[in-house]
Amino acid sequence: MPEPIKVDIPHNLGRETAKSRMTGGVGKLADMVPGGGTVQHRWEGDTLHFTLTAMGQTVASRIDVFDNKIHAEVDLPPMLALFGGKVRDKLMQVAPKLLK
Repeated sequence: MPEPIKVDIPHNLGRETAKSRMTGGVGKLADMVPGGGTVQHRWEGDTLHFTLTAMGQTVASRIDVFDNKIHAEVDLPPMLALFGGKVRDKLMQVAPKLLK
């Protein structure tokens, strides 16, 4: 099993505002995948668990929301692990936009 991609994104919104914005933005993730996809998500405390399914692959992810940052971990299936660097770069671009 490949190591998850881990990313920290700083913010100055506070925990509750960051959670609210993540809730509003997580549905937009499907639009960023070629061919579209589906997103399912649920909150457990300050952790957002979500899966993105597209082109026969399911990517499980979780985002922990803190007062001054979000910590994202993305578990890529072995077939997509080859693209881990590109996925990490895209996550670094997309995650801050979800907080706006």
